[in-house]
Amino acid sequence: MSSINPKLIASRLNQARNLQALSTETVSADTGIVPERLAIIEKGSEAPSGDELLILANYYARDFRDFLDPSRPEPFKQTDILYRRHGETFTPSDRRAVQEFLFLCEIEATLQNEMGFQHTPFVFEPSSYDLHKIQGPKAAAALRQALGHRGAQIPLDVYADFRRIGLHVFRRRLATSEISGLYIEHPIAGHCILVNYDEDIYRQRFSVSHEAAHAIFDSSDAASVSYQRGSSRYDQQDLKELRANRFASCYLMPPEHLPNVPRWDPQQAVRWAQALKVSTEALSFALLTAKRIDQDTAKLIRSVRVPVADKVDPEAPDYLTEVQVNRRKQLLERGLSEYYVSLCFEAHQRGLISAGRLGEALLADHRETREISILYGRSIVNEL
Repeated sequence: MSSINPKLIASRLNQARNLQALSTETVSADTGIVPERLAIIEKGSEAPSGDELLILANYYARDFRDFLDPSRPEPFKQTDILYRRHGETFTPSDRRAVQEFLFLCEIEATLQNEMGFQHTPFVFEPSSYDLHKIQGPKAAAALRQALGHRGAQIPLDVYADFRRIGLHVFRRRLATSEISGLYIEHPIAGHCILVNYDEDIYRQRFSVSHEAAHAIFDSSDAASVSYQRGSSRYDQQDLKELRANRFASCYLMPPEHLPNVPRWDPQQAVRWAQALKVSTEALSFALLTAKRIDQDTAKLIRSVRVPVADKVDPEAPDYLTEVQVNRRKQLLERGLSEYYVSLCFEAHQRGLISAGRLGEALLADHRETREISILYGRSIVNEL
């Protein structure tokens, strides 16, 4: 790496702060670096000290090398594209959530690489004759086959499915409820998917499948946001969104295996939605598209809901105690999936990351890192 360049550091620190819509006063109050010193650093008049740089990198949820090394991939390009297209949608807390999500994706990708993880390769190339409405179902069928799902088999953990093909999948509660999910092609981590944990558990399954379609078909867009159906921002004519919806529907509910019920009633609607682990709304649209029902029956199916108590999150299974389930859900709201937490502790046990780096990876201080280790039955290696 070349010598320290204060102007490069200043430019990238400015970008990091502006992308999270933060004032220098807020950064100063949160980091303890006085505003006058921040102004000097952001003007490039002086380089920050090592401690100041580490404090700011940690605050912005960035690798400190992003601010020092011009040879690293441009760290702000994708989020800049995201906010130029959809910036008014994201609150400051959502911008923070997105940055922490990308930080987790980069750590996950790095640890997977260092630990020699192998993914199931999946590439779908539609023919020039395939229309958007055909591409989704074809890709869904091809992926189900690649992952070994036979016939009407229901993928119980779709998050595990998409991680198997190399996608980085995280869930995080966003303040803006109309956002169902987003996709970013990260220069280091690759395909990154964020699902809004504010959504219903079954809806999240559909959202992650929808975002997986964007990873498969639309990675050249670099970044995209998906809105909930019914939102003022939802575009019913967007062919890419329609294709992603068809992919998600066919992946979760293969058309050829949808139930052929002579006469639907509310109890059957709930039973089948629960069996397929989808919302009654998604079930009704899938059946309509497959021409198994008419509009009146679709309306009947959508009129009922699977009880929330009957929906089990695969990353907070019901064999845990109520306290453990609630704590895991709290961590999931922050993006810390069981898969990611386990990966970090495994890397720590192998000596790939220190106890301090483990805490950074878990977005936690020492006390909370210890608490998370107990929750997941893991241990922290004592450092001399």
